[in-house]
Amino acid sequence: MSGSNDIGDVLRRLETTIASRKGASADSSYTASLLAGGAQKCAKKFGEEAVEAALAAVSGDKSHLTAEAADVLYHLIVMLAQQDVSLNDVADALAAREGRSGHDEKASRKT
Repeated sequence: MSGSNDIGDVLRRLETTIASRKGASADSSYTASLLAGGAQKCAKKFGEEAVEAALAAVSGDKSHLTAEAADVLYHLIVMLAQQDVSLNDVADALAAREGRSGHDEKASRKT
């Protein structure tokens, strides 16, 4: 294993690995096959994984939820990469929401 297990470090390494698969042969890597499938394939797979994580959460099995959460994060980053959205872009959006009520922030998006 390279690097630390800090979530930020892990996600940045994963983002870099996923970006390196862009344009690679779909036969050479699962990530490349997802990216080659376009937005629809990436979004579909992300949605499937999100549902699996939700089901794992209600099952009460923490190890299953942990594994499914890892799948969700991976597929989210693939979907973001396919749309050229970086984790820094997401961090900026989250930072802009800090210190605001969740209800207020959500209401501000209903314009």
